[in-house]
Amino acid sequence: MRSSAGGVHWSLLAVLLLMTLQARAEPPHTLLETLDASPHMQQVSHSSDAVIEHEIGLGAMQKIRGSWRFKGSERVTGERVRYTWQVRDGFTSNEVLDGLEAQLNSEGVLFACEGRSCGQGVQWANRVFGERVLYGRDDLQRYRVYDLADADQSYRLVLFSSARTADRQYLHAELYRIVTP
Repeated sequence: MRSSAGGVHWSLLAVLLLMTLQARAEPPHTLLETLDASPHMQQVSHSSDAVIEHEIGLGAMQKIRGSWRFKGSERVTGERVRYTWQVRDGFTSNEVLDGLEAQLNSEGVLFACEGRSCGQGVQWANRVFGERVLYGRDDLQRYRVYDLADADQSYRLVLFSSARTADRQYLHAELYRIVTP
């Protein structure tokens, strides 16, 4: 028999999956807004800005000749929306990321890494995302980049999950609406 806590976890995941299923019929930004409205996600930061030739990592972080760089990357120009959430109520950032991934087209994955294969978590937190709270255990970090499309618009969705402790679980998302010159 399943414990009530386990049942609650799966109930929340089912709700999140249903919400993301509904969101996928909408533009990609709706997915982030749906997550932001979840009672189990506490917004830590949110911003939007225009980016020009912004580098998105398509490979692990590594130190090359004294400088931290991505093993692979692409540059995009467009509009960026960023969210960082703390995952609450006993859920893990990996559970939330798993729920999101179940709804996104796996053919759209441009890059994915887990744990130490991503590189050092402190580099992702500080250099890539500029969010100190994202620094956590290297073995629990996960990073994904998706290629998404909506009608005639192209997007990149960047997802990063990290965990410091059971109570300090974080999910970071960046959505880029790509503008072609």
